[in-house]
Amino acid sequence: MPEASQSAFPPLLIALTGGIASGKSAVARLFADRNVPVLDTDQIARDVVEPGQPALAQIATMFGTDVLDASGQLDRSRMRDLVFADPEQRKRLEAILHPAIREELKRRSALAEGPYQIHVIPLLVESGQRSAYDRVLVVDCPEEEQLRRLTGRDGSTVEQAKNILAAQTSREQRLSVADDVIVNTGSVEDLTGFVATLHENYALLANARRV
Repeated sequence: MPEASQSAFPPLLIALTGGIASGKSAVARLFADRNVPVLDTDQIARDVVEPGQPALAQIATMFGTDVLDASGQLDRSRMRDLVFADPEQRKRLEAILHPAIREELKRRSALAEGPYQIHVIPLLVESGQRSAYDRVLVVDCPEEEQLRRLTGRDGSTVEQAKNILAAQTSREQRLSVADDVIVNTGSVEDLTGFVATLHENYALLANARRV
């Protein structure tokens, strides 16, 4: 009996999520350092609105060419001001972006293959994508630590940082969908150790599906 090809076994899909300034990017980099395919939906969201992409043309049609800058790029600041001032406008934008992001993520995932993949999805809970993943990894830290990082990293005031956190889903909601949790309050060495352990576990889970 011929051996099954790798394509017969879809990769184990891990959704990596967490609140702002929790350390998602650092965790993603540590997985990438282990040659794990890491697909970041924030980067995909930027890529699908590049000039020439269908999503950008749809945005310009729906919101007008005022949302483009002189070079034809999306004026992110103007777009942000527009949608955050009006929930209906935000829904219209999301109706364009979310399907485009999901389709591009699916395309890149198929090309990346690998025994398992990490998909970085900051808004996993809000977008209702939990069911699309085999496991959810949440990077967690106390809100006080998030505030400290935001004010130190981005120069936000405490009030601005609190507003940013208030606009996201709660810590409790994120943890409620988690299969695995990294509590990111220690050193880089601690974080590296957590990822090394999870990498071994995910590889074992992925290989078990191929037996």
